[in-house]
Amino acid sequence: MSAVSYARPRLITSDDKRYRAHVEQYLLQRKNQRAMRPPLQRDIFGGQAESALREWLAASYSLSERRILEYEQRQRGKAIIKYRELDALVFEEKNYAWVFEIKASRLAASVQRAAGQLQETRAILRLLVPLVHTTVLLVDTGIPTAEEVALLMQSEDAPRKSPPTLAEMLEGREGIEQISSLEERHHDGITIDVLCFSVDDIIALAGEENLALDWSDDNEKWEPPAAAPTTTVYSSEDDTDDDDDEGGALAEALRRAGLS
Repeated sequence: MSAVSYARPRLITSDDKRYRAHVEQYLLQRKNQRAMRPPLQRDIFGGQAESALREWLAASYSLSERRILEYEQRQRGKAIIKYRELDALVFEEKNYAWVFEIKASRLAASVQRAAGQLQETRAILRLLVPLVHTTVLLVDTGIPTAEEVALLMQSEDAPRKSPPTLAEMLEGREGIEQISSLEERHHDGITIDVLCFSVDDIIALAGEENLALDWSDDNEKWEPPAAAPTTTVYSSEDDTDDDDDEGGALAEALRRAGLS
């Protein structure tokens, strides 16, 4: 596989004309594609948790409104303009940038996925600023403990391999470290920090009445309509952890075992 490189990064707001044209083209392309599954309550909660944590950050840090990253991705002699939405960004021009990736998940593997996204974002932003700090804000919506994994693997619907606990996912993983507060963050521009939140933490921030907490629809089987809908909902890439085959199968096994 040929190497990927990046060029011409810009930090812009969501009302940038070129970005808006990109989104409109995306919506047009999706309009006649197959119907998408409506968001589950757990998915909606993930978006609400992201908003709550962004407000929490804004109380202590000056968050940039320019959190859409436009860049050229170059590979095999071709250059493609791409965009990614940064969940939260502290940006001091010509000094440093601090990027946050916010994940609400019941899978410990989401930490690795978030770290991969931040590593790529860091590589792009280093074309703008010399120092880029990176932090994952992880909302645990049911990541199994060691005891729960043991029960799961003894059940009739046990997955092919045991899911990792959060501790196992972080253990010995170079460049990723869990912290207990943002004051403990690393300043080396290399280490990706992971700060964990519980569902109760998000309830305390946003209020129970403002959150989608009835996740019973996780067990409902969705059938696409006969005809594609006339409207679609745009979402940024990589927002859902359970869409991949392995993640979806594991989530289903956790539900059947009563552990999620």
